[in-house]
Amino acid sequence: MAVSLDKALGIHQHALLVRSERAEVIASNIANADTPGYKAKDLDFADALANAQKNQSYKMSKTNDKHFDLSFDIDTSNKYRNPMQPDTGDGNSVDVQVERNMFMQNSMEYQASLQFLNGKIKAMKKALSGGQ
Repeated sequence: MAVSLDKALGIHQHALLVRSERAEVIASNIANADTPGYKAKDLDFADALANAQKNQSYKMSKTNDKHFDLSFDIDTSNKYRNPMQPDTGDGNSVDVQVERNMFMQNSMEYQASLQFLNGKIKAMKKALSGGQ
């Protein structure tokens, strides 16, 4: 009987990739907090996750002929976030406190997905070793 890793690992493998991409977008917002005219961006997690599940094409470089051929591509259409603060005069829409909170929340959700994925892998290892 063949085991499908996609079915065994569930949504968590895709959630990790999307959370990682979202962390980069939020970090970019924080880094550009003092850049005049910079608009805060975000990605819609639900849309990006659905797209990652639908496409499931992973792209990784092969360094040896015996490696599996994998590829990955997430459509991470960044959207501009509506500012919560009035314009400061330089056209920048980044609120550092909001960005830090979103980064922390995203980090905790990343850790949760990682723990779920780790639990799935441990369960598969236990099943393969016969419960020892």
